[in-house]
Formats: sequence, C-alpha cells, structure tokens
Amino acid sequence: MRTAYRTADRAMLRDVAAIGAAMVAVGASFGAVAVAAGLPVWATLAMSVFLYAGGAQFMAVGLVAAGSPVAAVLAGLLLNARHLPFGLALGGALGRRRWQRLLGSHLMTDEATAFALARPAGPGRRRAFWLAGALLFLAWNAGTLLGVLAGGAVGDPAALGLDAAFPAGLAALLLPSLRDRDTRRVALAGAGLAVLATPVLPAGVPVLLALAALIVPALRGRGASSADQVPDGTAVAGPEQHGPPGPDGAAPDPAHHAGPVVRAGEASC
Repeated sequence: MRTAYRTADRAMLRDVAAIGAAMVAVGASFGAVAVAAGLPVWATLAMSVFLYAGGAQFMAVGLVAAGSPVAAVLAGLLLNARHLPFGLALGGALGRRRWQRLLGSHLMTDEATAFALARPAGPGRRRAFWLAGALLFLAWNAGTLLGVLAGGAVGDPAALGLDAAFPAGLAALLLPSLRDRDTRRVALAGAGLAVLATPVLPAGVPVLLALAALIVPALRGRGASSADQVPDGTAVAGPEQHGPPGPDGAAPDPAHHAGPVVRAGEASC
C-alpha cells in the first residue's frame, strides 16, 4: 500500500510541477503588472498571500488602477463564487478540524480541486489536495516575488502561451472522469452554456451558469421513470398465479400450488 501511495505521489508531483512552472511565470507577470499599475510592493505581495485568487488578482489590479476599488471587490467575489461548489465536491478532503477547513479553503484553486477529484474519496484524495494546494500556493507567491523584483523585465504570459497551460492541465486531469456517460453529458452541457453566455455576461458568470447542467441527470431520470409507466392507466400484470380460482371467481389460495414446493436446502428426486 505504501509503495502504491509513493508511486502515485511521484506521478502527481510531476504533474503539479508542470503546472507550477507556468504558475510561477504567470505570478511573476502579476507582480510586474501590479507594481507598474502603482500598487505598493507590500500590497502586491500581501494580495498573493492573503487573497490568492489568480485571475481575480489581475482583474482587481486593473479595476483599482482605473479608480474602482468597490467594483474590484464585487468582481472578485463574483468570479470566485465557483469555490462554493468546489467545497461541496471536496467534502472531507479538507480535513475535519476547523483550522484545516479554513486553511484548505484558502488553498482551494481550480487545479488543486481537479487534482483531488481525480483520486477516489479517502486518504488518497486528501493527500492529493494538500500536496497540490501547498505546492501551487508556493509557486504563485514565488512568481509574484520574482515579478516584483524583476519589474518590467517579465513578459506577458499570453504572448508566451503560458496562459494556456492552466486549461490544458485541467483538461488532462478531467479526461479520465469523462469516461462516465452521465459525467460526459453534464460536462458538455455545462461547456455549451458557458460558451454561449460568455459574449453577453460578465466574467465569472458563465462559469456559474454552467452549473445548471447538473440538472441533466435529473431530467434523464425523470424521463426514464415516465417511460416505465404503462399508458392509459393499464395495470401491470403481477406475478404468475398458480392454482384454480377460489369460489365465486375469488383469487386462488396462495397455499394451493399446481406443483410441489421445493424449499431452499431441500433436495428433490
């Protein structure tokens, strides 16, 4: 068992390191952008440590630089509202003690959640979440520090293609889950809703709207139960009855059978 855990942990460390390398670069870009926008160095570092919201930090810096701090707070809350279903999905993976749940909710990101849900519920999922969450948190903050120190020397991660590393990594983690037919239907329906809503809704709202796809299995279950019903109220035939009818056409006596009864454990010749 320990050997299996160690092998799985090594494989996950390799995957986390690949995403963590991209996170360092994107975090460095955030640090450089925040300082260039006029945010103090201490505030930039504190935002990555205490807020730790990735894309929401870029959006907040832009809105604060535009003179809309209230809009930055509201937009960040809306964008990160997806963590509510994340917490429900992870359940006991965060731990049972209060401080574990508080710290785990702070380390909860799309990537850490995907790493955890890729493992079956239990100790393996808990280990995956904490390992991925801690390493990615350190990678983001190390990148922010590098960006603050390097200033404008850090390039735009979109120009380098690093912005595609996160969705690509998430897709790779979620592919095994899509083997289940119901999960695949929900994922496709949610993706379709998000794509259709992206041009007309603010950032973050399409992701929340995609959660409406969770009703797909319920609708399919209702349709299946309706199909099982017999039309026109026709009664479904019950178990076959043996023996002649009773007097006046009454139901036969259950004790009367056409043939002998063989009970479990008895042999018949």
